[in-house]
Amino acid sequence: MPGSPSVAAATVGWRFDNTYARLPEGFFARVLPAPVRAPAVVLVNHALGDAMGLATRALSAEDAAALFAGQMIPPGADPIAQAYAGHQFGGFTVLGDGRAILLGEHRTPDGRLLDVQFKGSGPTPYSRRGDGRAALGPMLREYVVSEAMHALGIPTTRSLAVVTTGEPVYRDRVLRGAVLTRVAASHVRVGTFEYFAAHRQVDALRTLVAYVVERHFPGLAGRPDAALALLAAVRDTQATLVARWMGVGFVHGVMNTDNMAVSGETIDYGPCAFLDRYHPDTVFSSIDHMGRYAYAQQPGIAQWNLARFAEALLPLLDDSRDAAIALAKEVVHAFPARFEAAWLAVMRGKLGLAEAHPDDGALAAGLLAWMEATGADFTNTFRALATGAPGDGAPAKWLGEWRARLAAEGRTDADARDAMRRANPVVVPRNHVVEAALAAAERDDGGPLTALLASVTRPYEDGPWHDGQRGPAPEGAEPYRTFCGT
Repeated sequence: MPGSPSVAAATVGWRFDNTYARLPEGFFARVLPAPVRAPAVVLVNHALGDAMGLATRALSAEDAAALFAGQMIPPGADPIAQAYAGHQFGGFTVLGDGRAILLGEHRTPDGRLLDVQFKGSGPTPYSRRGDGRAALGPMLREYVVSEAMHALGIPTTRSLAVVTTGEPVYRDRVLRGAVLTRVAASHVRVGTFEYFAAHRQVDALRTLVAYVVERHFPGLAGRPDAALALLAAVRDTQATLVARWMGVGFVHGVMNTDNMAVSGETIDYGPCAFLDRYHPDTVFSSIDHMGRYAYAQQPGIAQWNLARFAEALLPLLDDSRDAAIALAKEVVHAFPARFEAAWLAVMRGKLGLAEAHPDDGALAAGLLAWMEATGADFTNTFRALATGAPGDGAPAKWLGEWRARLAAEGRTDADARDAMRRANPVVVPRNHVVEAALAAAERDDGGPLTALLASVTRPYEDGPWHDGQRGPAPEGAEPYRTFCGT
C-alpha cells in the first residue's frame, strides 16, 4: 500500500513545491497510486536524477521499485490527477488524467520547477471506466523516444524510471503491467483550457492563464492583454517545436489538443515513429485511417489546435465576442508564417547555410522532392550530406545548386560540414530497432534496449555504439504500424 517512505526514499533529495495543487477546487482530484503486487525496476535514468538533484543512485533496487511504482509517497508530495478535456481526432471529449497521477512538483538545484508524474499508476476519478494501468512495452517506448528527443535537442518531457508492477494488464491480450515516471515542465495542455471553457468557468480560465504565465512565460506577467499574449507565445513555441520534429523526421501520431503542452514540450509518445523513406504523407498510427496526423499534416494540425486554444480564451480577450474573435484570428492566422520561418531555420542548419536567402525554401524543397521520388532514407541522406560521403546521397544537379548557394556565402561544402554534423543526427530511434528492443525486454533480455539507449542518447556522434542502429527496415518488411498503448 502507498504509505510512509523508507529513510532512503525520504532522503533522495525531493524539494516539492506543489503549485498546481494549490489552485482552486475543480482543477484536479486528490488520489493515491494503486497498490501493486511486486514492483521491480526495469530502468532508472540516473543522469536525469542527477540533473534534478535527486540521489537516485543511492536507492536500493527495492526502494527504487517501490518509489517509482507509487508505493512510497515521499514527504511533501501531494498526489493529484489533473482535469482537462481535448479534441481527439477532431471530436471534443472531457478527459482528465485517467491513468496518470502527478506526484508533485520538484524544485531542481538550478531553480526549475518540474512535474513528476506516474503514468499507469491506477484508476482516478477521470478514468472513464478504464483500469488506469499501463503495459510495459508502451512505457519503455516513451522512455526511449523521449530520451532520444532530448538528446536530439528537441523540447520534450523526459523519463525518470520504468518499473514493472508484477500484475497483468488486459488489452487485446495479456500484457505485463508497468509504471513510467515522467518529468515535465508542466502538464498543462490546450485541453486544460478547453475543459474550463466547456464548463463556462471564466474565473477558472483567468486563474489558469495567470498560472501558466507565471510558470512558463513570466515576461508576460502584469500585461492587461495577458491572455492574448499567451496565445501568441504558445503559437510561436508550437511553430518552432513542430519544425524541429519535422527536421528529424518525427511523426507524433496523435496530435490531439490534450497532447499539446502549452510549455512547448513534446508530450505523449503513444503511436509516434520516425521516417525511414521520406514521404510527406507517411502515417504510422493504426487508428489514423484518414492521415489526419501524417508527417506533412503536422503544421496544419498545430494551427488547428491553436485555434481551439483561441476559442477557449475568447471570454478573456475582449468583452465583445466579435472583437475577441478578431484578435484571436490575427494571432492564429500568423501561424503559417511563423512555422515557415522556423522550418527554414531548421533546414538551413541541416544544409549548412549560415545566412537567409529567398531561394532557401526552393533549395530545401528540391532535395525533399528528390528524396520522395527515390524513396531515399531521411536520416541517412542528410547525414551523408553532412559527412561528405561518396556521392553525398543526392543528385548532381541539386548538389551543384547547393554548392553554389554555399559559395554565395563564401564557403565550401567542407567548410559547412562541421555545423551540418551538429544538425543532422547519425541515428534516430529506428522503428524496427525499437520494436525488437521492446520485444526482447518483454522476454527479460535487456541487451537490445541497453544498446538502443546507448545509441540514441548520443545521436550526433559517430562511434561503435551505433552499430546495428543506423539502417532502415529491411526491404520487403511490412509497413510499420504503431498503437496508442492505452
